[in-house]
Amino acid sequence: MAEVWTMGELLCEVMRPKVDMPLDKTGQFLGPFPSGAPAICIDTVARLGHSAGIIGCVGDDAFGSCLIDRLTDDGVDCTHIGVSPTGSTGVAFVAYAGDGSRTFLYHFANTPAVEAKSPDLGDFTDVKFFHIMGCSLMASADFGAEIVKTMRGLVAKGAKVSFDPNVRTELMSGPEVAALIDDVMECCSVLLPGEAELLAISRQPTIAAAVAKCFENDTLEVIVVKRGSRGCTVFTRDQEASFGVYPVEVQDATGAGDSFDGAFLCGLLDGRPLAEIVKMATAAAALNTAAFGPMEGDISPETLRAMMASPLSQPE
Repeated sequence: MAEVWTMGELLCEVMRPKVDMPLDKTGQFLGPFPSGAPAICIDTVARLGHSAGIIGCVGDDAFGSCLIDRLTDDGVDCTHIGVSPTGSTGVAFVAYAGDGSRTFLYHFANTPAVEAKSPDLGDFTDVKFFHIMGCSLMASADFGAEIVKTMRGLVAKGAKVSFDPNVRTELMSGPEVAALIDDVMECCSVLLPGEAELLAISRQPTIAAAVAKCFENDTLEVIVVKRGSRGCTVFTRDQEASFGVYPVEVQDATGAGDSFDGAFLCGLLDGRPLAEIVKMATAAAALNTAAFGPMEGDISPETLRAMMASPLSQPE
């Protein structure tokens, strides 16, 4: 059984090829690209040499095949991806603005992307991490509840939980989301938020207060606050350290944080020092951004080592 599992939405992404091509205007698109935050993360884990699996669902269509084929080719265990005969695979349309911001238009409510149920966990042995994305919890209250059910079952079998809140305002679906996030936070060992997400889930006004609040949970071991091109800051109970980024020519920032998550988990599984783990994750994120497409970066143990041989920028 795979060391790292995730459960969440599987999507194909259709993207504007250039900046400042809004979604409300007629124009070109590129794709489909395999996507979905859980898929990007777990694909990174597999490409870095650790066993990885995903629980999800796609439609019985070309986009579903696109996803399963890519994940399988990269070494992801796809045996728990269902194929629904009654709905189409979820899709996300993406546009980019010149200031670096992105607009997402999602079409996966009431699609197979949110139909997966918690599987029979009897064969899930020796799972080290179960990774959860906040966007998956927000996709559907029922789907979020299934993810939490899977989480509790795997925690009972000894797995640790890693959590990237990964808030998408386009997916906010009501107050039940907060309850699901609270459930995940109770079990979370590795927290990988952005700054705004950390403040939101902790309900605190500052990063310092948010970190202190989160560490009231005895299960939590490490927090990595991701700041995009400004680097990241890592917090343990007795340590704080900031890191810059590996400068690259950015082609597409979508999925960088998800690749960061996957590489960070690989570093933990390797038993590496925390600073080295952060550099691994930062390198994976940089490689992701250097290619167009949410999981098209050239990420491998070899490319990671090459990137890590160059200096980090100074953290901002």
